[in-house]
Amino acid sequence: MSAAGLTRMLLCGVLLLGMAMETRAEDDEEGFDPVHHTANGYYLDFSPIGKVELPRLFVVRTESGGYKLLGYWTTKAALRSHALVPGYEEADEGEVHDVEALVASGHHLDARLVPVSGSLVIDLSITRHLMFAFLAAGLLLWAFIAMARRYARGIGRTSAPRGLLQNTLELFIVYVRDDIAIPCMGMTHYRQFLPFLLTVFFFVITCNLLGLVPWGATASSNINITAALALFTFVLTQVNGSRSYWKHIFWPPDMPVAVKLLLIPTEVMGIFIKPVVLAIRLFANMTAGHLVILSLIGMIFTFSTLFGPVGGYGVAPVAVGFTLFINVLELLIAFIQAYIFTFLSALFIGMAMVEHEHEEAH
Repeated sequence: MSAAGLTRMLLCGVLLLGMAMETRAEDDEEGFDPVHHTANGYYLDFSPIGKVELPRLFVVRTESGGYKLLGYWTTKAALRSHALVPGYEEADEGEVHDVEALVASGHHLDARLVPVSGSLVIDLSITRHLMFAFLAAGLLLWAFIAMARRYARGIGRTSAPRGLLQNTLELFIVYVRDDIAIPCMGMTHYRQFLPFLLTVFFFVITCNLLGLVPWGATASSNINITAALALFTFVLTQVNGSRSYWKHIFWPPDMPVAVKLLLIPTEVMGIFIKPVVLAIRLFANMTAGHLVILSLIGMIFTFSTLFGPVGGYGVAPVAVGFTLFINVLELLIAFIQAYIFTFLSALFIGMAMVEHEHEEAH
């Protein structure tokens, strides 16, 4: 993009933000919510076009001790059924709630619902992050099914790969195989775990990139999703642990007994700390970039409140400029975090499979 084009984009951004500052005071009903684009919720946010509510599913324990599944297409429909009410505690049976007023205010969108009678066992409602995780999985299925059909026709096997999609996917597949799987696991074991590593790599990178598109949400910034991915790494690590791996944990070799007794609790804790850190690292890094962008944009509203419209317009070019820079940096971080998560997963599994031959000699 030329310098003139970038300047025009920057000026348009400043004008749009200025218009947002002027209309903010007029929006007394909802106000300015700076985190609704990045936080999880029970709706898809296409502001200023509108919002699309997602299905709500609940498993409820009835007063008679049985269980039943309650399903509704929207939060609005769940509230209008009068079987569920917003709140964090069970509502009194027969309590009257002004559902229409709540729906009209828009505050029902993020409501955590509980049954009027009985108790909530589990909330299986589809959230924004879950929807984008499904979207990432769907895109990957489409891409790799299309690639598999090309290979079935011989494209990429008996001839060179064709098209942007096949060449791009092959580039990343070869990179994960040659620079992550083989160095961490060796030529003997890498084929066994390459499908898992490729799945993790492409899923994380797709979730990261979807969070950068307009109206998108970063599924990998949800600790539940990163924890689920780390759980797979944890299970594969423990299941494929060698005899040497378990010996180093429960009876470290070549050390005095007193030192062994001190190291055993630390090693056992390390089994669980590694996947926890793996999950938190991805979650924190993908959340941090959005928070920085929100902080920079928030400067405009802060200066507008403190010094009036002049202060807001004055700081807007700086805030928008740094926001554009952070957005470009976020694109780089999306790839880096996918690499780090995949590399550490391969490293943990590979280290667990290692047999120490010097110990056999003793």
